[in-house]
Amino acid sequence: MKSPKKNAHIQKLLKKKTQLKSVSSKPKFKTMKRKPPPFIKRKGSAYFQHHQLSYRLPLILLVASLFILIIAIPSLIVLPQNKNNKATEPADDFTIMNEQQQEAISVAVMRTKADVVEDVSLENYIVGVVAAEMPVTFEMEALKAQAIAARTYTVNHLLTNDEDSYDITDTVQDQVYKNNDELKQLWGSAYEDNIKKIKAAVESTRGEILTYEDAPIMPAYFSMSNGYTENSEDYWEKELPYLRSVPSPWDLENPKLVNQETFTKAELEERLGITLSSDAADHITIARSDSGRVSQFTMDENTFTGREIRDKLELRSTDFSVKQANDHYIFTTKGNGHGIGMSQYGADSMAKEGKNYEDIVKHYYQGIDISTLDEAAPTLVSK
Repeated sequence: MKSPKKNAHIQKLLKKKTQLKSVSSKPKFKTMKRKPPPFIKRKGSAYFQHHQLSYRLPLILLVASLFILIIAIPSLIVLPQNKNNKATEPADDFTIMNEQQQEAISVAVMRTKADVVEDVSLENYIVGVVAAEMPVTFEMEALKAQAIAARTYTVNHLLTNDEDSYDITDTVQDQVYKNNDELKQLWGSAYEDNIKKIKAAVESTRGEILTYEDAPIMPAYFSMSNGYTENSEDYWEKELPYLRSVPSPWDLENPKLVNQETFTKAELEERLGITLSSDAADHITIARSDSGRVSQFTMDENTFTGREIRDKLELRSTDFSVKQANDHYIFTTKGNGHGIGMSQYGADSMAKEGKNYEDIVKHYYQGIDISTLDEAAPTLVSK
């Protein structure tokens, strides 16, 4: 017989074998770990990136499509295209309005030689005046001063002109004016450079005029003084507060300051409508204004104003003296022009010293302001 201890050990082994057999007899299944949903994956994993793109790509395409439909296409339709097919940035509406209004101002210019009226926009007319009235070789600030003076004269004339057929003439009666064709003929190969300079001066003062107590002034100007400008009432009858005599010492350095004109006794008698004695030069008396110009001229008891002598003899200025040499009379003049307002040569000299166009106009026109057309001539702009 087997011992009880040994039997117990055998039974234990049999029981364990039976348990193992029962387990091994169960169906076999391959165990797989369940993958967690994408949102618990780490962002650095390829799995996450794949699913992230799969969700985001349609959303990006949708947003891009909406942007093209709502923003891009209407912009391409609305914005004007230039020659390079590039959209141009729209300018400020207020600026566009002012420039359009200014360009709408037309100046009817009587072309004296051709006896026709030429309609020109205001700013183009000012270009033609500056080019004709002032040497293009002058400093830019002097050209700007000329532009603003010419524009002011034109606006003043447009507001007060009574003529029906034209606004202004193209002669020294008003302002000398030359159109594009005339300037091309005058300047030849230098036309492109010259017209660019003139246009730059005009454009930089676009829409600006000179005013006194909010009204456009009468901006007289002339070529060259005798060292001083003239009070308006000493040449014209009307006294204007902004046309006062001021120093213009720069003109004294001009080599063309002095000029002489010689007349025979017969020529002088014909032009003045008088009869002269053989020693008429000994019977001359001259009264002068504060600026040194002749206010009254008497010769052989025949009395004239300085302006009358200048006009009848076509002298350069009213600052003159007379000498007799046998049967000839020599008139020596200083300066060039009526002497009222701005000296053009003085303006150029001031510019060379570093003065700007505001400095120049405020020196020659006393107590004035620089205003815009909208402010000083609204009725003209609104036409």
